[in-house]
Amino acid sequence: MADTKILLESGTNEIEIMQFTINDELYGINVAKVREIMMADKVKPIPHSHNAVEGIFKPREILLTVVDLPKYLTKQECEKHPRDLFIVTNFNKMHIAFRVHSVVGISRISWTDIQKPDKTITHGEEGVATGIAQCGDNLVTILDFEKIVAEIAPETGIQVEEITKMGKRSKRQEKIVLAEDSILLTKMIMDSLAKAGYTNVINFNNGKEAWDYLTTAKKNNTLDESADLIITDIEMPEMDGHHLTKLVKSDEEMKGIPLIIFSSLINSEMRIKGKQLGADEQLSKPEIGHLVEVMDTLLERR
Repeated sequence: MADTKILLESGTNEIEIMQFTINDELYGINVAKVREIMMADKVKPIPHSHNAVEGIFKPREILLTVVDLPKYLTKQECEKHPRDLFIVTNFNKMHIAFRVHSVVGISRISWTDIQKPDKTITHGEEGVATGIAQCGDNLVTILDFEKIVAEIAPETGIQVEEITKMGKRSKRQEKIVLAEDSILLTKMIMDSLAKAGYTNVINFNNGKEAWDYLTTAKKNNTLDESADLIITDIEMPEMDGHHLTKLVKSDEEMKGIPLIIFSSLINSEMRIKGKQLGADEQLSKPEIGHLVEVMDTLLERR
């Protein structure tokens, strides 16, 4: 899956969505997260695991945890079919297989064609759907696989305790621009940065909002006091982090602002892409302590 053309392009603000079904409902996953698709196989159960975890299997060199996605989404036992598939994913430095009923195909769309679900759907809280994509005539629910895994195994997510281990730190005055669409992750990142002394953080829900803020500051000649460092996710509706990086690093007045890509998608292919776009650093999402260390270094250099 890593050989798909889009991974070799830079800053196009496009995404390839793999569509799959569960009980005839269409769902989607970013192709960049997909390592391979396999026929479902026999799984070894693991005692005392989360009820949505089927168990483990080892098709080749990597031991995979298998998540029963139909059971996770419906909260009830679903019949397993001989033609079920495993979507083997790679994100946050983890390999996890998700059981699905079928794979429909791949659609390449713009991030502007993806919208956040209305909060009334999830009672005002962030749900498991990270976006709704218009793929041709179909509406596809893009699932937040990071949130699913973090709910099943909280220890795999961002650990605020990493900052506590760094000891007492002085309060920092630098203005940090954060582009992150996840409500849950935004809170965890901002809490962690506050513990590290970075209390002057302004958050935007996607790259477009962050870019609008930066261009307004540039127009008003207030860029110096508006952004000392930028942290951006990759996957965001409206404008993704790669396109934001491309815009910032192509602008003569902004290109000197340190920019960190902080994403679950960081792997060897994505590192090449981010480097081509001019990102100063690229870190995987769980590494919150490393993020603070890198921020300290980049700001000191500046």
